[in-house]
Amino acid sequence: MNIIETHNLTRRFGRTEAVHALDLAVPAGSVFSLLGPNGAGKTTTIKLLMNLLRPTAGGARVLGVDARHLGESEFAQIGYVSENQQLPLWMTVRQLLDYCRPFYPTWDVALEKNLLARFALSEERKLKHLSRGMLMKAALLSSLAYRPKLLVLDEPFSGLDALVRDEFIRGVLEVSALGEWTVFVSSHDIDEVERLCDHVALIDGGRLQLSEPAEALQARFRRIEVTLPDGEARLDALPASWLGMERAGGLVRFVESRYEREATERACRERFPEAAVVAQAMTLREIFMTLARAGRDEAKGAAA
Repeated sequence: MNIIETHNLTRRFGRTEAVHALDLAVPAGSVFSLLGPNGAGKTTTIKLLMNLLRPTAGGARVLGVDARHLGESEFAQIGYVSENQQLPLWMTVRQLLDYCRPFYPTWDVALEKNLLARFALSEERKLKHLSRGMLMKAALLSSLAYRPKLLVLDEPFSGLDALVRDEFIRGVLEVSALGEWTVFVSSHDIDEVERLCDHVALIDGGRLQLSEPAEALQARFRRIEVTLPDGEARLDALPASWLGMERAGGLVRFVESRYEREATERACRERFPEAAVVAQAMTLREIFMTLARAGRDEAKGAAA
């Protein structure tokens, strides 16, 4: 079952297409990360999913309901934390929780108390006196205490120091481990998301570049280094899956985006006879940067 599904989801602002024909499927129980640089269309996508914007074309379903028709019963099952979220700063932490609690029949007081202790939040502190990190924790607590089926996080790590980011991530991981909810996180902070997600989607310029389980993505990408004994190399008509080709003397480097050990080694030795081939695993950041550069090079080639 998918908690979120989009089909041809598109949003234009005048002549600018912020989101283009987006097809996504977010499995129930997953920690799903929508990654991309600033301005890639991530926040616009979330606003479309939450019925804060209407699509220009296509559509989305959230919790089995057309996103345009999300109502009180659906929003009672959705938690939302955003870097731009506006909270009633005149309230104390306790007043915020007391205010939110009646709106959610599934509010778990025991979980509320556990998270208060976990996040080291003082109930009597006014929100306006909290640091940015503590304010984000208060927002997260108020979105977790009612055990939502879907937790949406829009750039949750922006402006947080390393310790607060770690505590934030630990809190999300603890609740997601219960298997009762789905987490949809939008971020450009790839290093932090890598610790959190089990499914990755990359978006750039409003267009979806890929969407797949994180484990499968990292399994099919490898950085390849080929050492040429005689320094000779044929670099024309390269396979489409070989990205970012570089050469420095007798060393050739590239990224194989369809890595299979035997097939990749065979392809390298057919092109580079008697060469030494080394394959190295890649982080999500390295994969993202490789795809971003490849997309930029492709765009330049098309414009030339």
